Amino acid sequence: MQKATAKTEQDYLKNVDLSIRLNRWILKPIAAWPESSTVSPIKKYFGWFVHVVCYFLVSFLFVPCLIFLILEVNDTYNRIKLIGPLSFFLMSYLKYYLLLLHKNDVLKCVKQIEWDWKNMKHLDEKRIMVMNANYARRIVIVCTFFMYSSYIFFYIAVPITVGRIPAQDGNFTFIFLPFPSSMRITDYRQSPVNEIFYFLQCLAGVVLHIITVGACSLAATFAVHACGQMEILMNWLGYLVNGRADMSKSLDGRIASIVEQHVRILKFLALTEKALQQISFVEFLGCTMNLCLLGYYSIMEWNPKDVMFSLTYMVLVTSFGFNIFIFCYIGELVAEQCRKVGEVSYMIDWYELSGNKKLCCILFIAMSNSSIKLTAGNMVELSISTFSDVVKTATGFLNMLRALT
Repeated sequence: MQKATAKTEQDYLKNVDLSIRLNRWILKPIAAWPESSTVSPIKKYFGWFVHVVCYFLVSFLFVPCLIFLILEVNDTYNRIKLIGPLSFFLMSYLKYYLLLLHKNDVLKCVKQIEWDWKNMKHLDEKRIMVMNANYARRIVIVCTFFMYSSYIFFYIAVPITVGRIPAQDGNFTFIFLPFPSSMRITDYRQSPVNEIFYFLQCLAGVVLHIITVGACSLAATFAVHACGQMEILMNWLGYLVNGRADMSKSLDGRIASIVEQHVRILKFLALTEKALQQISFVEFLGCTMNLCLLGYYSIMEWNPKDVMFSLTYMVLVTSFGFNIFIFCYIGELVAEQCRKVGEVSYMIDWYELSGNKKLCCILFIAMSNSSIKLTAGNMVELSISTFSDVVKTATGFLNMLRALT
């Protein structure tokens, strides 16, 4: 009996790990993964230290670049060229702050996922949950691949291709930095300052991309898990009339279980919306701006003889485009599953129910209309049509920018 219990506990932990492992791996290095209230003081202080380091690294990119823009850049194109990186740094500041701000909401969502795995009773439910957990993992892996492909191109491949640059006012060479810095702060061309600047910029780039991937991974995991729970709900609706071995023997009991499951899903979606709507809004505005600017840079700096810069911009456009697409896609996925719950509640064999028991169908139909849609800042609904609008808006601003400059 103890062996069976231990095996069940091991399977439960393995299933929970399947759902949230990648999110934990991504967010723990920046101390953005929520911990329980019983965490030791040492871990708590270490987490605060990591927060300070991350803010410092993002500031190390943002402040010198901003000073360089204000004090040393005179021509219009180079000013526009620096707006893109600065907006990305600002996006990362905000997303990191919001991830830390909503740690408790994220923890509640994680606890709900753990509860769903623990209370799973049927093999069909396990199959559905495993399938959705694997689907969410694939989305996270693809998002990570695109973001770090752009990192490798921008922070490593381009400086290697450019090589060491000879200084015009001295007999020495220096490493090409991914982002410019102001000479008013220090002469970053001199060794070892040049090597330190390059290393810190690369390290800060890792933090920026972790923040971006971490926000996207949470959205994908929570939304896809909610979709899996709605599939289980639809499965239960199919067995409302005749029941199933693991379900209540009475019709009233089955109705109560279905209502509780639906309410639990709606609460989980409301919590997900609360935790991620502000992050989604930052991503929505930032990706729209960056897609426009990156397209502009690609056109202005297109050179068939210098393939690396053009390829880097293409990879950056793809990674930003894919990132906002994921947010819009999971919003569409949740809305579609909510519609399916409504359709299934209409199509159950209500005519086989006796007497007033048919009235429960009215309750299901009314609840199915209470669907929660994921939004960006509670202003823009996340859907495939929204992604289309983002691309159209970015293209429109790109054409306007080209005409003005």
